[in-house]
Amino acid sequence: MKSKQTYTCKDVILVSMPWSLFSRPSIQIGALKAYLKLQFPYLNIAAHHFYLKVAETIGYKLYHSISESTWLAETIYAAMLSPEKLKTIEKIFYREAGVKPLFRKSSFKELVSKVRKVTDVFIESINWNKFCLAGFSVCQCQLTSSLYIIKQLKIKYPDLKIVLGGSTFAGASKEVFKLIPEIDFVVKGEGELPLSQLVHHLGISNKRNKIPSIKGVISRESKENDNLDIFYQMETLDSLPMPDYDDYFNLLQTFGSKKTFFPTILSEISRGCWWRYAQRSKKIKGCAFCNLNLQWDGYRSKGHSKVVSEVDNLTSKYKSLSIAFTDNALPVKESKKVFTQLKELKKDFRFFSEIRATTTMENLKIMRDAGMSEVQIGIESLSTRLLNKLNKGTTAIQNLEIMKNCEQLEIVNNSNLILQFPGSDKDDVEETLRNLEFVAPFRPLRQVNFWLGLGSPVWQNPQQFGIKALYNHPLYADLLPQNISSIRFLIQAYRGDLGYQKKLWKPVKQRIKKWKMEYESLQNNSFFEPILSFLDGRDFLIIIQKQFNNKKTLTHRLKGKSREIYLFCRHHRSIKKILEHFPELPNDKIISFLRIMVDKKLMFEENKKYLSLAVQK
Repeated sequence: MKSKQTYTCKDVILVSMPWSLFSRPSIQIGALKAYLKLQFPYLNIAAHHFYLKVAETIGYKLYHSISESTWLAETIYAAMLSPEKLKTIEKIFYREAGVKPLFRKSSFKELVSKVRKVTDVFIESINWNKFCLAGFSVCQCQLTSSLYIIKQLKIKYPDLKIVLGGSTFAGASKEVFKLIPEIDFVVKGEGELPLSQLVHHLGISNKRNKIPSIKGVISRESKENDNLDIFYQMETLDSLPMPDYDDYFNLLQTFGSKKTFFPTILSEISRGCWWRYAQRSKKIKGCAFCNLNLQWDGYRSKGHSKVVSEVDNLTSKYKSLSIAFTDNALPVKESKKVFTQLKELKKDFRFFSEIRATTTMENLKIMRDAGMSEVQIGIESLSTRLLNKLNKGTTAIQNLEIMKNCEQLEIVNNSNLILQFPGSDKDDVEETLRNLEFVAPFRPLRQVNFWLGLGSPVWQNPQQFGIKALYNHPLYADLLPQNISSIRFLIQAYRGDLGYQKKLWKPVKQRIKKWKMEYESLQNNSFFEPILSFLDGRDFLIIIQKQFNNKKTLTHRLKGKSREIYLFCRHHRSIKKILEHFPELPNDKIISFLRIMVDKKLMFEENKKYLSLAVQK
């Protein structure tokens, strides 16, 4: 690395555009800023969480509603990028907005005007000549906003070097520089090492020198024989500094008391997905629908001590106790140590994390005791047949068990149920409908229609899933300038059995709607109370079963061995294990009891495995 005296690079600016979630600082630019500061202590690394300013300008509620929908979010800046398509884009906006009251009060043109004004003020407020490099993290909902600002910047500052990174450009090739000439570099994969090398070479070069080939960086000078898919990433995450969110919190403090809030701080324990990495010998690696791990090679996790130290320091520094872990898959062994030690910090944390359905009750309790208040579980389906097609490595009974455990521990479970997966059939739907009758006591899942992600196993093996043709989602052509829309983007479309799938899954949609209505009706209390619960009397058990149809509450009393069998099946057990555990009882009596419990929907059965559904009050 060159010394400060011989280093000619000016400062570096990192920008995160709308429509990232406004209540969270960007971990992408926060992590990159911290790493670049460590490598180049003599440079000023500016990080602008500009999406927060846009949220403050148009109102947090409206911003949040827009950011929840990818296509809705992309329309705002699309209208600025392609003014000749204004009428078409406006129609897409109102179609995606639906009947939400917030959008009835908002004129699309007025909204575009507000956002354009605050964006132009942002551009004018910065002396871009100070910077040798401007970096943009482009993830979902940030495509059109990032394209708009880089086009404006290149018009006013043609010598400013611009680099893009993030999941949106994970599949980028050299073609991107022909179609979007404003871009100078694209970082493929993890950003720390490639970006630091790029900053270094910009600092020691002059206008006559070309930037040499850098692993993980594509430029218009990249040669065809360069391996453009080589990842250049950290060997260990333990060498990463703590993310720097100062710019986000400094901006928030300028808004005044009426517009301040307590943000959720983002932290990471790992990168990549161990489930995907564990299946390297298989044709399908990881979950069939998932394209979240294209930017990483393998799976790496931080040591538990480092994670605990970072969470402690982040919450102390920024005075917020809400933490969202960005991991796609928490490390199994490290997680137990992490949350055990986080509890010992004696802070009233509120954690959110994505977890696998195989997470044990023991580990879930440890998480809850440390402060885990909300999770998103990789449930995706209540049909084991369909879970096999999704390559989840889990079963329906495992999904029901963790849903029950969350209910028991009062952890909010915001998980998804994927509908219309290509290649799913009548048997998948019938199994789903049958099993939906048993999950009624638990928090409803959110229905999500399958969408095809670029680079996902389904996209890579389309014929295996009955897909005949792949192409960009047609809305890209409606929203983007004609030359840009030919680039392959994250959301793909396909020709196959989509019409059949929509019709096939209609009864499931109707049943989920009913499930939500019944759950909300039965939970219409000032405090949480389980719908299906039990009280233990040591040698007897009272099961309390609320019913929606007649608004009655049924009670069931189990005595002696019946109680013991029910409690033994709080974790799902095979019939073989149950019979072995109670050798003093006749097999037919045990089987008869289990059948009665299933008929009353007090237990769930799958492939001769049984799960008790009531939670302990």
